[in-house]
Amino acid sequence: MSTAWFDLRRFLNELERLVNTESPSHDLPAMRAFAELVADIGAAHLGRPAEVLERDGRRHLRWTFGTGTARVLHLAHMDTVWPLGTLAGMPFSITDGIVRGPGCYDMKGGLLMSFHAAAELLRRHGEAGLEGLTILCTADEEIGSPTSRSLIEETARGADAALVLESAGPDGELKIGRKGVSFYELRVHGRAAHAGVEPEKGVNAGIEAAHQVLRIAQLGNPGAGTSVVPSVLRAGTVTNTVPAEASLAIDSRATTVAEQRRVDADLRGLAPVNSAAGLELLGGINRPPMEAENAMGLFARAQRIAHRLGHRPVRSITVGGGSDGNFTAGIGTPTLDGLGTVGGGAHAANEHVEISWLEERTALLAELTAELLGHAAAART
Repeated sequence: MSTAWFDLRRFLNELERLVNTESPSHDLPAMRAFAELVADIGAAHLGRPAEVLERDGRRHLRWTFGTGTARVLHLAHMDTVWPLGTLAGMPFSITDGIVRGPGCYDMKGGLLMSFHAAAELLRRHGEAGLEGLTILCTADEEIGSPTSRSLIEETARGADAALVLESAGPDGELKIGRKGVSFYELRVHGRAAHAGVEPEKGVNAGIEAAHQVLRIAQLGNPGAGTSVVPSVLRAGTVTNTVPAEASLAIDSRATTVAEQRRVDADLRGLAPVNSAAGLELLGGINRPPMEAENAMGLFARAQRIAHRLGHRPVRSITVGGGSDGNFTAGIGTPTLDGLGTVGGGAHAANEHVEISWLEERTALLAELTAELLGHAAAART
């Protein structure tokens, strides 16, 4: 299969520019510089500047074609988990058909696919080819989308489809389901005392936290697909003092809203084992589940298009990690995820993109978007 319009050389050149401009979530100056680059590349493809939406110092970008509610939303994020300086030990490279570099797979390649697919519809049909499309690039997905969630939901509400440019499954699967995500911090308040002279006068927050870890670890339900994981644990300040404070991070994933709420209620119902200690729970439900039923119509459509184009068969997968697609699905917008690059190593030193999939998946995104916008299928090339 060959897609005559797809310019692989341009794609890889732009991907190199994106990867070489580091964009860690917590570094606002770096994120602003990266947003400027994305805006420039997007404008070159789309023929118009982005709408810059700044919230709490973060710059999100949106391109809107037509007026009124978006019919189709392309959803991508610009931030990565990699700190500044990662490129020194993990440089951009292309070897034996594999692209490597921080953020190439999650998800700078997927973001770029949106621009290339939309530009092809613009070439075919002029401005009318993009009527009803909105492209939204956010700046804080990797840290829970604190400033972009309302923007995502506002943009997606009432749309016919949200197409999420997160990376595909390991064998190119599209993602039809994601677990809901909840993050908590349990703070334990005790009382300090000298550990050698009068430890009996203290209330050991570390011991209380240990009791709570064992309780919390029992709250999962593997049969229902629910995990509750006590993760980062901290207690005390110096060796010779009874810890007055401790804290515990908790990560929970669930396939249903009911399970998310059950875990939330159980965590909020925790009581101290030592009545002299105090417990304080922060955080809560971050992303609702993206349930597979919501995606099935879009997935079937993608399968038909891939077959018509002569692509490899399209299969589906459900994953434990969350994305901004959880938000769009959570408000009832049909959502299909994993439409970005194929590769592997998200958040890991072996992050990579397989070049052999780029043309195929960009063409699938273009044809799926065109069909959803009501355009006739392009002739197979």
